[in-house]
Amino acid sequence: MPLVPPTRLPTRLPVLARRALLGMAAGLAMPGLARAQGSFPSRPVSIIVPFTAGGTTDQQMRALADGGARRLGQPVVIENRPGGGGTLGVAATAKARPDGYTLAQMITPAMRLAMLQSMSYDVLRDFSPVIHLTGYFFGLAVRADAPWESWQDFVKAARARPGQVSVGNSGANGTLHLGMLELGLREDVQFNHVPYRGEAETVTALLGGHVNAVANSAGLGELVDNGQARWLNVWTAARSRRWPDVPTLVELGYEGMVITSPYGLVGPAGMDPAVVGKLHDAFRAAMDDPAHRAVLQRADMEAEYLGPEDYAGFLRAQVERERTLLRRLKLLPS
Repeated sequence: MPLVPPTRLPTRLPVLARRALLGMAAGLAMPGLARAQGSFPSRPVSIIVPFTAGGTTDQQMRALADGGARRLGQPVVIENRPGGGGTLGVAATAKARPDGYTLAQMITPAMRLAMLQSMSYDVLRDFSPVIHLTGYFFGLAVRADAPWESWQDFVKAARARPGQVSVGNSGANGTLHLGMLELGLREDVQFNHVPYRGEAETVTALLGGHVNAVANSAGLGELVDNGQARWLNVWTAARSRRWPDVPTLVELGYEGMVITSPYGLVGPAGMDPAVVGKLHDAFRAAMDDPAHRAVLQRADMEAEYLGPEDYAGFLRAQVERERTLLRRLKLLPS
């Protein structure tokens, strides 16, 4: 019995028929898309934090994650991945699926290292900004018995003894180190920069008299409060509520010099805007939770909210600022 050849459908359909078929296909696809967006998240969301557990940043991110989890209806898990100058988390996130289940804390050192070294990610190309959160409190401190009563006195001493007045920092080419390099450049003085492995070591060096001053964060605050150390300046936009008598760099005449190493949350490039919106809304609400605000207050950090679009613009501006600073400091070719 001969085989019946398959019926061939016409390869060209009338315009109206094609439009009808396309409309039917779109109608069938839309409920599935809506279900996918509506069901997010259906499992835990991970946030990669580039610091060890227990520190100030880890505490802040865990408080935020707890609040976000309550709004999302799924756990938000903090994954601590220290090392690599803060690049491990963002590098992993850049390669993750853009489904909203992997986020990273985008920190300034990760942006800076991408300019100084060959990295596997591009800050402006490989991420979806979700929300900007906050920045750190930084300042320059001396021992309580130090002979310098003000920042101006400290600069005078450095000018009189080039390269001999020492300042400890928490790591070469970190934000604190670069901040002091920029101050030296603006004042045309040469400090002796001494890098340590983290801020705890810088505090030990200061109290032991191994350095004249340290660029540090609010982690030094307890020593200031109990009379063992003094701030000569703070690097925030406004004076600290905790130490209102200490001037900011801007007040000392350094126009535009606000150094807080700001950070936020990003996901992989190509995330569905609806998913970004859900994550943003959950973490924006969590920023106002009393538990989260308490962590910020203990660390003298301020909430600095930006939504996805504004955060994207902020990242572009920050990359340009960092590039300009690195060129001025001759750490990056012109």
